[in-house]
Amino acid sequence: MVNESEQPTASAPLKFREPNPLAEGNYPGFAPRSVTENGLRIDYDVAVPMRDGAELYANVYRPEHTAEDLPVIIAWGPYGKHGGRTTAPSRSVASGVRHEQLSEYTAIEAPDPQFWCPDGFALMYVDPRGTWWTKGDYTLASDQEARDFHDAIEWAGTRDWSNGKVGLSGVSYLSIAQWRVAATRPPHLAAINPWEGLTDFYRDIAYHGGIPETGFMETFARRSLGYSTTRVEDLETLHKEHPFFDAYWQAKVADLAAIEVPAYVVASWSNQGLHGRGTLEGFKAISSPQKWLEAHGRKTWQYYYEPESLENQRLFFEWALKGVDNGWTRRPKVLTEVRERHSVGEFAQETEWPIARTAYTPLHLDTAAATLDEKPSETSTALRYPAQGEGNGARFRHEFTERTRLTGHAKLRLWIEADGSDDADLFVVLRKIDRSGEAVPFPFFALYDDGPIALGWQRASHRALDAERSTPWQPWHTHDREERLEPGVPVPVEIEIWPSSTLFEAGEQLELIVQGSDYMTGVLPGHRTTRNAGDHIIHSGGDHDSHLLIPVIPSA
Repeated sequence: MVNESEQPTASAPLKFREPNPLAEGNYPGFAPRSVTENGLRIDYDVAVPMRDGAELYANVYRPEHTAEDLPVIIAWGPYGKHGGRTTAPSRSVASGVRHEQLSEYTAIEAPDPQFWCPDGFALMYVDPRGTWWTKGDYTLASDQEARDFHDAIEWAGTRDWSNGKVGLSGVSYLSIAQWRVAATRPPHLAAINPWEGLTDFYRDIAYHGGIPETGFMETFARRSLGYSTTRVEDLETLHKEHPFFDAYWQAKVADLAAIEVPAYVVASWSNQGLHGRGTLEGFKAISSPQKWLEAHGRKTWQYYYEPESLENQRLFFEWALKGVDNGWTRRPKVLTEVRERHSVGEFAQETEWPIARTAYTPLHLDTAAATLDEKPSETSTALRYPAQGEGNGARFRHEFTERTRLTGHAKLRLWIEADGSDDADLFVVLRKIDRSGEAVPFPFFALYDDGPIALGWQRASHRALDAERSTPWQPWHTHDREERLEPGVPVPVEIEIWPSSTLFEAGEQLELIVQGSDYMTGVLPGHRTTRNAGDHIIHSGGDHDSHLLIPVIPSA
């Protein structure tokens, strides 16, 4: 049942709903206590005071035989500091995380105390305001949450067992929270490790290209959020009530330029539709003079917990929080995995992102031949496909004549006409095709094994661009108004295709698919509500400069 009461804020009114019951999710209950076991000193349900007099509750893990001078790593998220939910997707077989990799103490998407504490770190899990036993209203990615997280950092950094330096770690929401709080500049915050977390709720997940995301958002709002004894932000209702990028969504965007602490940022090509874009945007926008980016093509949680990744996290935090000269600062500033196929690829060393030497190359659509050509056709042609129905759409291919590496942003400029509707929701897919004509699968969205190279989405009526923020390779849409289509009138639409990195050998092909529905129906993220009806008509050649812009990295 929705609670229709509204709470005015500085940015937009919020609505709240009744919480999910605490009996679900293996919640052990509220029980402040201290225990020593398995080499750990554990303080459960520790009260952490906030500036307004409220209290949050945290679990604090420390090495059993070290009482002082401990750097602190904090994981902050709404899924429960107690962890233990074996049904969590991050612990499923599909995630690639083996059961024996994590100790019983590990919270969902969080660092493992049994890995960190023996190495001389304290680890702290915090339940945000309004979640689980902590009182108050839960508001996600809000100014209130950022202030609370700030105060928790300062509390941890001033304990008699702390060395005064605090780092942040965790995946997904635990990463989103890092961007928000780091922008408030807590004095004791010394380093962040955002691991695949979005930075723009509207563009990164809620409305892909202006198309409402109805799969992940509903699951996230109903099942993942809102275990509480009070009330929680009604994300599902607010999502539907705010179809444009307005004050509600702006309030969830971090001031990335204000972030100056050292940052080890990890993104993935595989997390299309949730974390990939926002993590890379975060890296680009933060002001940290010491920042490192690693972009991989594997499964999210599997990569976070694998031994090599844990070692990299350890090196970063030992350098940033303990002052150990362990070679971390000599690490390449940017590492990008160049994928060949599922779980096969090599990391390339770069100095910046996007890669400055990128040769953005247009491949022109030929709707008559269903090809992507280096030169545009002088003849104007058109291709019609049904706007509804799984598997319908237009396909175009380009065969590479030499080894080619694509790494970075891609963009599709499409002249589109709708016959039967005054709008068009466009779903764009890039796939790699091997020499035998078969599609090459890649890890996708943390749980799947048969994904494409990259995806893009765009609602034609949301085609208005922000001229200052757009670049030739990355359109930036304002999403502040609609421009409906007129019958018989094709319009140019610029479609952002999320970044990726793939190696093609001579004879292999790049396939572009344009259709009116999700490429992988039933797989998150999903879009069940579109404005599509009748047919879409793609125009190319002549005056219609429909083309795919690809990021070619010149060979050394």
